[in-house]
Amino acid sequence: MDNCISFPSTVALELTYRCNHSCVFCSCPWYCNTNQYPVQQELTTREWLRAIGILYQSGIDSFSVSGGEALLKEGVIDILRCIREQGEERGLHNEIVLISNGRAMTHGFLQVFKDLDIHLSMSLPGYDTFQYHTGVDNADGVLYWFKEAKDMGLSTTLNVTATKKNLYELFRTISLGVINGAGDILLNRFLPGGRGLAHQKELLLSPEEVNVALKTAEEVLAYSGKYGSVGTEIAYCAIRESGTYKHLNIGYRCAAARGFFVVDPAGQIRVCNHSPRVVGNIFAQPMISDADYWNLFAQSRHTPNMCKTCSKQCFCDCGCREVANILTGSPTSPDTTLFPLQ
Repeated sequence: MDNCISFPSTVALELTYRCNHSCVFCSCPWYCNTNQYPVQQELTTREWLRAIGILYQSGIDSFSVSGGEALLKEGVIDILRCIREQGEERGLHNEIVLISNGRAMTHGFLQVFKDLDIHLSMSLPGYDTFQYHTGVDNADGVLYWFKEAKDMGLSTTLNVTATKKNLYELFRTISLGVINGAGDILLNRFLPGGRGLAHQKELLLSPEEVNVALKTAEEVLAYSGKYGSVGTEIAYCAIRESGTYKHLNIGYRCAAARGFFVVDPAGQIRVCNHSPRVVGNIFAQPMISDADYWNLFAQSRHTPNMCKTCSKQCFCDCGCREVANILTGSPTSPDTTLFPLQ
């Protein structure tokens, strides 16, 4: 473990920069139209296997795998198998999450996921608006793979990013995912970043619309007897009727560098998947070179001035700290997607 650095127990491995969708809401920083993210040569499979060993040795015991599109990475099965086998050598059998858009899915992949006990999370950003959001027409394909995964006994999550364009059909979108076999849902509000920075005017929900999205998700989950969570943190004071959510778990704390961190396709480390700022490298010693920025998140030293006298400060970080940084230049600023500047 690096000196003065505390790692969370969970890591997200972004295996490849490549993707077979061109989602307008995508927050991957290498797709930002300013092209400032330091894209490097992707790690080979052998290098990823080495990185997994380093991560386990550093105390990490829970992994998720994404991209880009993870299924486009050559050696993805070997990487997943390595995570499982190295974990079991340490007496661990923690959940491994694979995040995919489903377009490159095959029955062969599903069988491997079954054998390795992989939790599959697939994205459905609207049904009627799927092609608008992703650039391809594959909504029915995603629903088909949810059915197939359920038939094989896989645990699955429906990943829905709520935008101004798909809010009207959110009830239908979540319902279709549940009907076709999704085990639970992960609801994300659109946050500007990556390619999404160029589309925030048409996609960004107002604070009132965020509450509509939450209530809609709760309604579907209550009808279906399912449960879900919100993956993008929301300020406690921005939520109306906060006590009404029984099936939807809403997060108020920023999880960056506290709940998880990210290793990008070249082995570069960031505090979260939304962040465009590289703070280290998996093969460096120490791994974290920008300790000041890392600890700003890891030690929750990013409270906005407007929140410092709030009684909820102990469990609320006033929205997404990294989007505050992206939009205002400081992670200690208000999340302007929830609290627009006057």
